[in-house]
Amino acid sequence: MGLQLFDLSGQRALITGSSQGIGFALAQGLAAAGAQVVLNGRDDAKLEQAAAQIPGSETLAFDATDHTAVRAAVDGFEASGKAIEILVNNAGMQHRAPLEDFPADAFERLLQTNIASVFHVGQAVARHMIARKRGRIINIASVQTALARPSIAPYTATKGAVGNLTKGMATDWAKHGLNCNAIAPGYFDTPLNAALVADPAFTEWLQKRTPAGRWGNVEELQGACIFLASNAASFVNGHILYVDGGITASL
Repeated sequence: MGLQLFDLSGQRALITGSSQGIGFALAQGLAAAGAQVVLNGRDDAKLEQAAAQIPGSETLAFDATDHTAVRAAVDGFEASGKAIEILVNNAGMQHRAPLEDFPADAFERLLQTNIASVFHVGQAVARHMIARKRGRIINIASVQTALARPSIAPYTATKGAVGNLTKGMATDWAKHGLNCNAIAPGYFDTPLNAALVADPAFTEWLQKRTPAGRWGNVEELQGACIFLASNAASFVNGHILYVDGGITASL
């Protein structure tokens, strides 16, 4: 079948947190592979700006950390006759501070944005996928799913949880025809990493630490997402795919 295995024509994909950065790049990649993409975020204006750059895309604004709002938005969208066949749980945030001084409210925001949102949206969408006996869920993890760095211990905890929740989703839902996997990006030039990109010392460290010797470009995540969303990954379940220039492979 060749490249037909990667064809997403006729599939609808919801990508959370997709008005910019990795989420927007993944939406562009899925659209290029033939999917009808649905962009999500909390800022209507930013969503509309993003949608204007992807012909044929739709928007579905909701707060991914609000369980009730997620259920209402997803159930309403499905009730309108628009099935979500692919879900990319991308919404996320970062906060940097020494662990001994880490603000409790920032810790709670990280838990809600990075891990609770994966549960809320994943569950809401999966209920419809289970009824159809088919679906693809792709969670965005991180190299911090496996590794830690100073000043981001709570972020590391949330991304470790994303990895294990992905395995749990596969364990519970594979029998219903769902494929649940994760992409774990390394260090990419995104708005979330703007402070690090602007720091020459960090960039020098990253270039030496990463076998590929550079920052990743967000477009380099598109192939992994298309693969996991497609029939090419029909027997891939509970897997965490690291796209990191080799950083987790070496000391």
